[in-house]
Amino acid sequence: MPGAQAPAAGQAWSADGYVRHAGFVSSLGQDALVLLNPQAGEDVLDLGCGDGTLALRIIETGAAVTGLEPDPSMAAAARARGLRVLEQDAHAPFGDGAYDAVFSNAALHWMRDPEQVIANAHTALRPGGRLVAEQGGFGNVAAVVTALHGALTGLGHATPERGPWDFPRPEAQQDRLEAAGFTVTSIALIPRPTPLPTGIAGWLATFADPYLAHLPAAARPDVLSRTEALLSPLRDHTGGWWADYVRLRFAAAKPD
Repeated sequence: MPGAQAPAAGQAWSADGYVRHAGFVSSLGQDALVLLNPQAGEDVLDLGCGDGTLALRIIETGAAVTGLEPDPSMAAAARARGLRVLEQDAHAPFGDGAYDAVFSNAALHWMRDPEQVIANAHTALRPGGRLVAEQGGFGNVAAVVTALHGALTGLGHATPERGPWDFPRPEAQQDRLEAAGFTVTSIALIPRPTPLPTGIAGWLATFADPYLAHLPAAARPDVLSRTEALLSPLRDHTGGWWADYVRLRFAAAKPD
């Protein structure tokens, strides 16, 4: 998850707002936790721990968990739940042989230099350690991104020169992992249409700042309204909204 200390990503969080609009991100992280398979006595870093929801599940297994979270609101929420948190950007080093596992859910796609973050994870792991992560993959929220671009250009506004997210194909992420010294043990692209508890308006309020930050405040309602209209095919027969999520889930090991 991104933080206020990484302004290039264009997004800062409200911990309460994230839980209200996007609590499904953590609740759908169970498959990544199964892949992690944490063991009692292990030292685990949760990279992009957010408010600590998944970190607490790891702690239940008997592992010791440190969270890494750059956003002050999220870091404070995680600490309030008893989690030890490194409040820093993952592009800076976060350990040298300190962890048996680095885990990440829905955070790596916010990293502007993913190669550097992967290299930092490799350094932070002990020999034989593992990096297990789930993030947005190739095609993730493609309809939403297309609608945002369409709304902005249709109303005469510029679009960002660079998108805020990194959604790689498995082959590209495997190349990055291997270049950092990892051995990839599993990697898969997983389509996962996802219901939105507060509709597309709630999703946009939570995640769309990178596309809206350059706009005058008075212009944003029209862009959001146009975006929502363009995304009407994402509503089902009950009126519920779905996002076109595609996840990339992988595990990679640092050789002994």
